[in-house]
Amino acid sequence: MPPKPPIELLICDCDGVLIDSEIIAEHHLHSALAEHYPAHELEVVLAGTFGLQTADIIARAEAHFGKPLPEGFLEKNRAITKALVREQGQPIAGVREALMQIDLPLAVASNSNADALAFALQRCELTERVTVGAFSADQVERPKPAPDLYLLAAERAGVDPSRCLVVEDSATGATAALTAGMQVIGFLGASHIPPEHGETLRQLGVHHLIGRMSELPALVERLRHGSD
Repeated sequence: MPPKPPIELLICDCDGVLIDSEIIAEHHLHSALAEHYPAHELEVVLAGTFGLQTADIIARAEAHFGKPLPEGFLEKNRAITKALVREQGQPIAGVREALMQIDLPLAVASNSNADALAFALQRCELTERVTVGAFSADQVERPKPAPDLYLLAAERAGVDPSRCLVVEDSATGATAALTAGMQVIGFLGASHIPPEHGETLRQLGVHHLIGRMSELPALVERLRHGSD
């Protein structure tokens, strides 16, 4: 097997990697959907949907139950979730310290909108560390699990996708990065991650998993030179 090319760009997902917000959005959406659909079935319908855009999750629920949600449900949910994240969302433990130790250009690629992404970077005190740019779902035609967001970040950085290393928490995001031809580190330390999620990522082809951000700098250092 030929050696992997050296890493020239680090790309992080946002929700569940930089800011611990997925659990907040997940809980609110479940409660809101339970007002219209049988709560005992929602666990199955929503399993594995974190990382998807809310509109796609809602569409899945509507298709499963065969019953459309009230007009304006998505917009109302977005507004409430935004307020909750701004009130309760906290940085992933150790994420700023870890990223400040890594001597690579940094981009962020998220299925969130630009406003939510800018807030998260500010809350995590990472705005200036993101030297390449922050890329949101509204900048591409196809968000994750399509590779478009990650390919956009690589293009803007002038870096070949094979030389990009991505930190992702979701199967949706990992699929996007792997499809783009990038190496992926799976992060399992956010509040919403179920115990079996590491195996889910491994089955997708994610070979490196971490549970704490303090593990990231050393792993990136190994991978950036193709030594792992």
